[in-house]
Amino acid sequence: MVEVMTIGAYGWNAETFFDALLRERVRTFYDIRQRRGVRGPEYAFGNSARLQARLRELGIAYEHRIELAPSAAIRQRQYAEDERMGVGKRDRTQLGAAFASAYAEECLDAFDAVTFLAELDPIQPGCLFCVDRDPAACHRSLVAEKLSAAGASVRHLLP
Repeated sequence: MVEVMTIGAYGWNAETFFDALLRERVRTFYDIRQRRGVRGPEYAFGNSARLQARLRELGIAYEHRIELAPSAAIRQRQYAEDERMGVGKRDRTQLGAAFASAYAEECLDAFDAVTFLAELDPIQPGCLFCVDRDPAACHRSLVAEKLSAAGASVRHLLP
């Protein structure tokens, strides 16, 4: 069975983040963000150029899978839900139904999970990356669900 992991930037520091990837023997790192930056100096390691450079040093392949990144319009649906619920982006614990539905229609309906899994190394896992700490608060959990339904074993790495 192919294993897929997910990880967010929030809650980690650079050392623990990259140590987790090495410990888990991640071979390919899939950045599924549209805008590949992270606010805050403590998360500078998650900004695209720095992230790619460090992964290269560690021998971990990097792929930007923009087709799995939610559009600005879809993200706005989640921001509206966050405002309605009175939570900040970093405090969110789950995705809103409007976001999940729009994301499925725009991104997941065209995503071929079986082909994606066939391209993964069966011994060294791939890892989906976005910024949110809690997988349930991030679209990477929706991708992970689709991969799980296609036969993958999924684990979420948490700080």
